[in-house]
Order: sequence, then structure tokens, then C-alpha cells
Amino acid sequence: MPVMPRFDAPVPATHDPYLAAPDRYVGTDYRRVGNSGLLLPPIALGLWQNFGDDRPFATQRDIVRYAFDHGISHIDLANNYGPPFGSAEENFGRMMIKDLAPYRHELIISSKAGYDMWPGPYGQMGGRTYLLNSLDESLRRMNLDYVDIFYSHRFDPDTPLEETVGALDTAVRSGKARFAGISSYSADQTREAKRIADALGTPLVIHQPSYSMFNRWIEDGLTDALDEAGMGAIAFSSLAQGLLTDRFTSKARGNGTAVPSRRQSVNDTAANDPAVVERVDALAEIAARRGQTLAQLALVWVLRRPTVTSTIIGASSVQQVQENLKALDNLELDEGELAQIDRYAVSR
Repeated sequence: MPVMPRFDAPVPATHDPYLAAPDRYVGTDYRRVGNSGLLLPPIALGLWQNFGDDRPFATQRDIVRYAFDHGISHIDLANNYGPPFGSAEENFGRMMIKDLAPYRHELIISSKAGYDMWPGPYGQMGGRTYLLNSLDESLRRMNLDYVDIFYSHRFDPDTPLEETVGALDTAVRSGKARFAGISSYSADQTREAKRIADALGTPLVIHQPSYSMFNRWIEDGLTDALDEAGMGAIAFSSLAQGLLTDRFTSKARGNGTAVPSRRQSVNDTAANDPAVVERVDALAEIAARRGQTLAQLALVWVLRRPTVTSTIIGASSVQQVQENLKALDNLELDEGELAQIDRYAVSR
């Protein structure tokens, strides 16, 4: 039996110079992305929130260091993460210089382009000009020569898919990206994107969809399309933007601890819907019987599907990373547990 990582180890204060933990890979079971040679940890760190200029840089740095010290070798970003837009990449770029440059060959770093980034007709969507300009700017902000994965962040209905995928092909052929990815594409859009990429010889290997117990849309054809294409998935919003955590149970509400923070994007209507609260409570009880928090169970449930290589977590503290990593202590879900979960894991 492999030795599990040191998830309960004391959290060290920020130290300089940074030396990565020598046992950072102990106990982490890296998983293959589809049929590719790309391996990812089951839990990746996303810098969508909590890594903009409104958060202390020292806290951000401690989170990233702790994550890497505990086997999280994949860091996921996008051009407009912040606030303001671009600041998450800039802050990560500072970490590259200060801490991570000696370990660049061990890291899988991704960025994306597709949503609003700058004014004008070339500041969003899937056109060639926007995607390639955005990649250049992302590399500059992160102090990198290349990203490991470059995504089309969303499907553009007004741009030929051949142009969007062709831009991803150019990114790979130029050496500025190692792999291409897509995010939030439908099953049919995914099949077509893969067909175009294969014709170009582009390694389109990964899809990044939202997926959680309360958002099961990928099960209606997308996972089948990915399996057919030999692609893998990395899920985001697996905690339903915070709703699938113990702090939204009836017990937490009774203790007055369920008020969302200013940066949480929990849907207020859903969070206060009695039917949703009942489902959260029931899922939390299942988790407790397993010796897990609801968040840990939610991560395990997403990772149960072989198509899902990894899931992205956000974190505002080192302690949140610690707690999420404990999900890996028990990844097994038996048929009885899955049947119980299915009673309450319904798309809202």
C-alpha cells in the first residue's frame, strides 16, 4: 500500500528561498488524460478566484507552495482571472520567478482565452487574432516561454471552428503550448473540434467542463464523445461554487456560519431553497458516514468517472487545500453509496 502524503503535516510559514518538499510525489496517483501521454494529479489548483490583486500575495504564495509540496503539479489559469483581468497570471508570474522556476519541467501550467479580456472587436471569443494575442500576453504575464495546455475557453458560434482550432494548432506548432484544450463545448462541438484537430495533427487532448452533483450535464453525451475521441476531462466547479460544502447545511445555518463570503459565487436562490438545503443535508450525512466532509465527498464523486482525469479546486487558504486533499484518502464509492447519492445528486 502506498504511503499517503503528509496531509496533516503542520503548515510552515513562508520561507525563502523556496525548496520543494522532497517527498512531494509520495502517494499521489497521477492519472492519464484520455489516450495521451499527459498525466495530471487527481486534484489540481485553479487560480480563478483568490489570486487577484485584492488578496495578499504572501497568502497566494503559501497556497501555491503548499499545493506543489503535496503533489499538485497542475496549476490552471485564464487570461482574465483576477481581479483585475490578468492579475492572477501576473501574480503567478511573480511566483515563477521567486519560487517555481527551478521546477518548471515538473509543472503543468494551463491558460485559456475566450471571455472578455480587453475592449474592442478582438478582445473575446474564438477568433484567431484574439486567441493568439491572448496567449502571447499570458506568457508575458506569467514569465513563461510556453504553457502546457492552452484552451479555447468557450465555443464561438460566430467564428468557424476551423479558425478556432487552427489557432490552437498554431499555438502548439509555435512551441508556445504543448497541448490544446477546449472548455464548455457540447458533445457535438467537441466531436467536430477533435475531427479538425486530428486533420491538422494537433494534440487536442482535454476538455474542461463544469461538473458536480448539482450539475450533471456532461453525462448527457459529452463523456461519451470524449471517450470516443480518446480525450479526457478536468472538471471545474465540482463543489457547485461552494454549495456542496458543510457550511451550507442546516446545522451550519443554525450556527450562523452559512453566510457566503464576498468572493463566493453561490447562487443565493439555490442556497436558500429548502429543497436544495434538504439535498445538501442528505449528502452531508452520506459523507459523514464515510468519515468525510461534504466537499471531500463531492470531489470523490466527480473523480469516480474514468473520463474525468482531474478536478480543479479553488482555495483562499492553505487549510482549504489540506482539507480537499484529504478526499484522496478514500476514493472508493460502492454501489450502495452511489445509489444513495443519486437520490440527491440532481442537476438544479
